Amino acid sequence: MNRRSILKSILAAPLATRAARASLPKMKITRVEVYTPPNPNPLFNQSDHVVTVETDAGITGIGEGGSKDTLEQCAGRLIGQDPQYIERLWQDMSRAFFYPPGREKMHALGALDLALWDIKGKVLNIPVHAVLGGMVRNYCECYSTSGIIPNVHSGMSLKERAQATIAAGYRAFRMGAADLPANTTFNTHEALNRLYDECVEAHEGVGKNGDWCVDFHQRFDLSEAIRGCDLIKDLAPYFVEDPVRAEAFQEDLPKLRSHASVPIAAGEEWGNRWDFNKLVENHDIDYVRATLPNVGGITEMMKIAAICETHFVGIIPHFTGPIATAALVHCLGTFSGPVLMEYTFQGKTVPHVPVFVDFKNGKLYPNDRPGLGVEIDKKQLTQIAEITQPVTNRAQTYFRPDGSITNW
Repeated sequence: MNRRSILKSILAAPLATRAARASLPKMKITRVEVYTPPNPNPLFNQSDHVVTVETDAGITGIGEGGSKDTLEQCAGRLIGQDPQYIERLWQDMSRAFFYPPGREKMHALGALDLALWDIKGKVLNIPVHAVLGGMVRNYCECYSTSGIIPNVHSGMSLKERAQATIAAGYRAFRMGAADLPANTTFNTHEALNRLYDECVEAHEGVGKNGDWCVDFHQRFDLSEAIRGCDLIKDLAPYFVEDPVRAEAFQEDLPKLRSHASVPIAAGEEWGNRWDFNKLVENHDIDYVRATLPNVGGITEMMKIAAICETHFVGIIPHFTGPIATAALVHCLGTFSGPVLMEYTFQGKTVPHVPVFVDFKNGKLYPNDRPGLGVEIDKKQLTQIAEITQPVTNRAQTYFRPDGSITNW
């Protein structure tokens, strides 16, 4: 079946009927390609590799993230499969091999998941947020990391940067706790001594009704995090981000919660929902920092959103690449709880993704472009992998009697 006949059959139905249809014309995934953009981010948990998933219907989905080796293995499980069964494909990529996926592989799985949702929206000729049930907000509010916006520069004081950020329409100004360049000495006691004065500047800069937040960067031990939160509680931060070390967050965040009276956000380095579901259930955190594609894509993010909605916890995703940022607007735009997005692209051009989000005055708006609504320029990309053959070597997928996937 070709693209024209698929779209013709779908477009013949009313829009509401099309959005509700669970069964789409059958097609197969034929090829997955992986590209590096200009000046790629070398960190796996912030990877901006571009992924394309092609079908025999001529419809291609676009995703972002992962590393070459993890993408190749996950993508091999997609070849020859029907892309409409997103949940089933997610489960297979996750469970088909001996180890459960760690954070590196979850990132790759998430990149491919974004592309599958992009295909779904394009086949239905509607945006992904419509496939997920529709937007519940008019826009997604944003905060700017350390005032990374036009007309704001490092020569300004913290107070001036905070003022400029709020004036640009952002909901909040974000700062680091005694930020220093990477690979330099960080004295935690000195940082805490500076923390209060710097937060006073941010508080004054955003004004009486403005919001500001501070990132502890997981650099503090528990006792230091408790002291830091206590120092700034009267300045009413919107949240304190990643206050304790990542290695012990499951133990330390509940202990911090019993001492700290400031809102806590955590999770930018976490993987799937099992990293933090107990923390959410126990209200040990107020905002989850889970992001795309790190958690395993839109499929997993919507499950995380359900957990957060159940316990009235908000989602403040960590910044990510342009394609994944666009995907966040689609999935978090349908989440009824509090959302605040970290946005770092204002004033920047992204040559390999000329179309990705609709941003204005500090806010990200939904759009009606089909799928994720992104366009890529392959002339700006360098291909590093092409997957056309299924990966079956050592794959061990087991099924229940009803056909659903279970652990081997």
